[in-house]
Amino acid sequence: MSIAAQANTLEGHNNPVIVIGGGAAGILAAISAGRSGSDVILCERMNRLGRKVLASGNGRCNLLNDRLDSSFYNPSSKHLVETAFSRFGKREILDFFLELGLHVYSDGGRIFPVTNQSSSVLKVLEMELKRLSVCVEYNFNVTGITYANGSFIVSSDSGKSLAGRSVVIACGGKSYPALGSDGSAYKIAKNLGHTIVEPVPAAVPLLAKNETCHVLQGQKICAHVKGLVDGKTVSEASGDLLFTKYGLSGTAILDISRELSVAINRHNTTDLAVRVDMAPFINRDELETEISERVKKGVAAEDLLIGILPNKFGMALKKDLISKDPASIAESLKERRFKVTGTRGWNEADFTAGGIDVKGICEKSLESKARSGLFFSGEILDVDGKRGGYNLAWAWSSGFIAGQEAAAYA
Repeated sequence: MSIAAQANTLEGHNNPVIVIGGGAAGILAAISAGRSGSDVILCERMNRLGRKVLASGNGRCNLLNDRLDSSFYNPSSKHLVETAFSRFGKREILDFFLELGLHVYSDGGRIFPVTNQSSSVLKVLEMELKRLSVCVEYNFNVTGITYANGSFIVSSDSGKSLAGRSVVIACGGKSYPALGSDGSAYKIAKNLGHTIVEPVPAAVPLLAKNETCHVLQGQKICAHVKGLVDGKTVSEASGDLLFTKYGLSGTAILDISRELSVAINRHNTTDLAVRVDMAPFINRDELETEISERVKKGVAAEDLLIGILPNKFGMALKKDLISKDPASIAESLKERRFKVTGTRGWNEADFTAGGIDVKGICEKSLESKARSGLFFSGEILDVDGKRGGYNLAWAWSSGFIAGQEAAAYA
């Protein structure tokens, strides 16, 4: 008896579609393959499905965004994303969840379940998997994929193996490894003939050796920030800026971090910085005039920023305020520069930038160009979007398409 036959006999399944990874993309792939009438086995290395789904959106699950197009994704993935969304885009994603009984609402363009609970999203998905009789193999840590006698053989570290006519790899990237994705599938994909674009953390806090950060740790302000590489602006955003003992965090920093992370972690660039406008609600001339009026009134140096920034900033920035020079003080607030020395690690990164090179993937089907019958979806590909539901939207879309195509593969 062949290895493939042995594996199928062990599982009692008839030439199934095997989906590897029980996150958002993998679950959608299993559902779409099941809806196509295929026998499906969903393999998950953890003891439950969708742990990242549960954690997404601070537990609310930001499903997608009202503005869903390729401009919100890394440039190298533009055509792949456009093609996927033309098949399964915003309307199709919303209809899919509504059909499952999940009602949603838009909060400033970000779409959430009306329950504001990510557990509601996971529950309706699990109910659909059950309805379709999708077999879920928990604690199945895939160590290799081979092809023999017309079947893919998927092996695990327990010695258990599965055989199927097609495979969808949806193992995710490297962010939050404790939730199930640790990047181990990159090696499997490479062994199957794919090129890997070096993965780096994205939407991640930044390291900055700066006394101001240390003194102000725990302080949060609304700011406008720019990411600089070799002195040139590569990204900018407005939002929360949180000072930490190690550097900078907050939504504004997460939004500009990708380009800096690629520069320092992939290209070993050393000239990186963040330029911060601590008072974006007032222009520079108006701020200078405001400081000048306070100086004329004899306001103490440490009190010059009262009402403009939180009280603690007066003491933290006293070296800049002691001169009582309105022009230099305005400049220090509007264009404060922090040298970036690195990023925090994978446990604090929302997303992964990098992964399987999309040049090796068929845009229409998400099938491997190196091996027929092998499909990819989700974060394992070199596709990453902005914060705001874009990465989950890609997972839903690519997962549904890959599952459908895997089911159709003969």
